[in-house]
Amino acid sequence: MKQDSAMARTLETGHPRPASPPEISVVIPCYNEEESAQAIIAAASGQLEALGIHDFEIVLIDNASTDRTVELIREVCARDRRVKLIVNSRNFGQMRSPTHAIFQTSGKAVIGLCADFQDPPELIPELIAGWREGYDIVLGVRREEKVGFLHRQFRALSYWLAQTFGDYPVVPQATGFGLYTRRVVDYTRELAEPEPFFRGMLVETGFAIKAIPYARPPRAAGASKNNFFALFDFAMSALSGSSKRLLRAPIYIGVFGMLMAGLMLLGALLAFFAGRPIAGWLIGAVVQFEFALLFGFLGLLGDNLRIVSERTRRTPLVIEKERINFAPEDQ
Repeated sequence: MKQDSAMARTLETGHPRPASPPEISVVIPCYNEEESAQAIIAAASGQLEALGIHDFEIVLIDNASTDRTVELIREVCARDRRVKLIVNSRNFGQMRSPTHAIFQTSGKAVIGLCADFQDPPELIPELIAGWREGYDIVLGVRREEKVGFLHRQFRALSYWLAQTFGDYPVVPQATGFGLYTRRVVDYTRELAEPEPFFRGMLVETGFAIKAIPYARPPRAAGASKNNFFALFDFAMSALSGSSKRLLRAPIYIGVFGMLMAGLMLLGALLAFFAGRPIAGWLIGAVVQFEFALLFGFLGLLGDNLRIVSERTRRTPLVIEKERINFAPEDQ
């Protein structure tokens, strides 16, 4: 009878449906990824099956795409019930949506993977090997990449702020791509962060981390969704544990004030070499600097107040529109 049941599961989908939790869960967040959605699923499946792992699940979460991403993933879900889909009711951002998907998995270990091949699926065997060595967290760490001067300096500043003022250090060049065991996932869920900076939460657990360096591959298709403000948001989340708009406005004002103070110091330097009075320039620079610090701390204070408010409200990470291929008890 058990053999007939297993055969029925295989005939239904072309792949046996595991009777117990899968060994590996792969989480792939998507937003307008119609050019790569099916390809990344095939790549991740191929890597796992090449290792002899067939009891896995691939959970994709769509952040309200406006292209054919959901339609294309549905086609794969219809062929393989190991592929699951969560469709958000709206775009909940690049921190909340992936973290929510991670919490919906059931595998013994979870692998986070980008849909655009910026995280190479070819690294999956190394991630799993690190897990089998006994590590609870195995992170892919990007080697230094060629970026613009301002981009590089801003990134260095954000890491310095996180390392200097954060309660725990983040792993530089780690984007969250990696493997985390079930107990790590369960612990991060208990933190109940309304704006989860997941790569920071991983470090907060205190479990041993193995880092695997890799070169960032060229983007397979589409364009990056990370503009300056998105990167700034990530940096501030690492420092204050939260982000967003109105309560963060003082931080932007503070950054502008810092720039103005720098310009005034430059003006004082030019005035000095020109033999003109510099007192006015120096006074203006000091005043601008003081106001910049004031607004910066007000912004961080506002962020922390917002976190308190969100925790009191118990705001869900996302609101789901639908989910596909999940067991009835998980619906």
